[in-house]
Amino acid sequence: MGSDDANTILRMASLVTPMALRVAVTLGLPDRLREAGAEPDELAGDLGVAPVPLGLLLGHLTTLGFFERTATGYRTTAYGENLCGDTLTSVLLNLDTAGGRAELAFVELLHSVTTGEAGYDRRYGRGFWADLTEDPALRESFDRQMTHRLRAEAPQLAAGYDWGRFATVVDVGGGPGTALAAILAAHPGTRGRLVDLDVSTAARTFAEHGLEDRASAVEGSFFDPLPAGADAYLLCDILHNWDDEHAGRVLARCVEAARPDGRVLVVEAVGGRRGRTDMDLALLVIFGGRERRVAEFRSLAAVHGLALEGVTDVSEGRSLLEFRIT
Repeated sequence: MGSDDANTILRMASLVTPMALRVAVTLGLPDRLREAGAEPDELAGDLGVAPVPLGLLLGHLTTLGFFERTATGYRTTAYGENLCGDTLTSVLLNLDTAGGRAELAFVELLHSVTTGEAGYDRRYGRGFWADLTEDPALRESFDRQMTHRLRAEAPQLAAGYDWGRFATVVDVGGGPGTALAAILAAHPGTRGRLVDLDVSTAARTFAEHGLEDRASAVEGSFFDPLPAGADAYLLCDILHNWDDEHAGRVLARCVEAARPDGRVLVVEAVGGRRGRTDMDLALLVIFGGRERRVAEFRSLAAVHGLALEGVTDVSEGRSLLEFRIT
């Protein structure tokens, strides 16, 4: 192996830049330096950090183009503005948010590959979902993360499938309600109900879209009995967060609640189709899950009396698998 190859591999493996970006976002540096520049000594006093190390951090990120030196100190560049504001990028990089905290579990990747278990539990002493339950701030940041993730694709999801064939849809684990709101807005003849452990954000989402007469939200776990008798049960970005045992339990609850001719609709990235290999590892480390392939979905669902009717690519990143009850 040549020295150029070795250096390339070492740069790929280095944790310096990924952690430097996360620390900068957590400290709020891109927003703080967006308008007027400042020197490390001044910033350090405002932020309560040590000035010399802060200068080292800014120096490295300046070499990468996120900041620049000006007459008044360091200032965020146009490129660095991608780290500003309430965006998916900033939410995922901030170490104080659910997403940023979760990615630190990658230090336990060896454990996850060895055992198939989530590294998050090993690092923090409890699972990701238990963490969100115990810490409202983490839960709020996770809802923002999901809103950002779905905002661009929700209209595609609503337009890419014939939701209008269903009079009632239950969004199981629907979080902030972004997906269900888009579906109901595009299909005025459909009514919806959302089930999640925390439905305060979903209620606001429905109100913002003027859907209070057709959408409601009820607190509950998808491991417990679900609202019964709906035409379709939607699982959007749910099953990939769980191992086969727990994913099967969610499917079983949907089958139990659905009408005899009802449908279970799984929307997420499918391995080998829309799924990404880096997300496979992230889901493994954080949840012990993965982006399943179509054959894996078919086998998992069959155990619970579901037959795969078809697969539709409904957005740039997600596919919809339609299951009927056999």
